[in-house]
Amino acid sequence: MAFYDDLLKATEAERNDLLSIPLIQLGAEGRLSLESYLAFLGQAYHHVKHTIPLLMATGGRLPERLEWLRVAIGEYIEEEMGHQEWILNDIEACGADKEAVRHAMPLPATELMVSYAYDTVYRNNPVGFFGMVLVLEGTSVSLATHAAANIQQALNLPKAAFSYLNSHGSLDVGHVDFYEKLMNRLELEEDRQAVIHCARMMYRLYGDIFRSLPVIQLEK
Repeated sequence: MAFYDDLLKATEAERNDLLSIPLIQLGAEGRLSLESYLAFLGQAYHHVKHTIPLLMATGGRLPERLEWLRVAIGEYIEEEMGHQEWILNDIEACGADKEAVRHAMPLPATELMVSYAYDTVYRNNPVGFFGMVLVLEGTSVSLATHAAANIQQALNLPKAAFSYLNSHGSLDVGHVDFYEKLMNRLELEEDRQAVIHCARMMYRLYGDIFRSLPVIQLEK
């Protein structure tokens, strides 16, 4: 079995726990209030703005034997550049103050997830950071486009309010294919286990962000 398949199997329980969170289920059904959607976007900004610094840190910490992975990180950086500004623009399109979000403090759950990502890179095996990539990109592809369409219809918001979700949904399937090929090239068991461990932790930490958000649902 290829490592990517092992990774999905090893983290299946944690992924299912994440997908069972009420706010995620309500979002997929298009039953979230504007307040809940804006709260989600606000916390997304505060972790997405660390994507480029984390990728750069990971690339800088990789050993020479993983030069091919460092090259791939360069491609990731190019693809992810500026996505945090897309989120702020979505917030503005919803009629909210994007600058207030930019300068706000993140929720503790968001700060803890980001801190753990840096800890993985600097204290543990930097390859483990790809466990976070699995959680964020894999979850997005399975839910984001569907949720965006349903929330947009329910709240009668412009398409401009969903650039972040739409960009990380079905349009991002190519990223997952790219990720799968990278993970299948990992040869050392210590690298593979680092990815699995980080992914398991990130499913829990990312889930805690959703558990911290206000769940205000629309009636059917």
